Amino acid sequence: MTTQTEGKLAPIIVDLGKKRRKALKQLKRGDGRLLDEVEQVTAEVRAELGKDADAVELVPIILVYRRKVRRPKGGLLASLL
Repeated sequence: MTTQTEGKLAPIIVDLGKKRRKALKQLKRGDGRLLDEVEQVTAEVRAELGKDADAVELVPIILVYRRKVRRPKGGLLASLL
């Protein structure tokens, strides 16, 4: 989350973990479940800050994620070819 250091707010870092390509595309467009998760985290930070909640608008939000690797379908035979 965020912490105050020397009067400045640290960036908000949201670790989304491994996500599918479709979910990441939806996030970039401003849709989907991942956007809801990011909004939830920012709401939690606002609640923690209380009177300094307006300062959250100025804090950078950093998203950390890994794209899931799509494996070939078809089982053992497809992997041999």
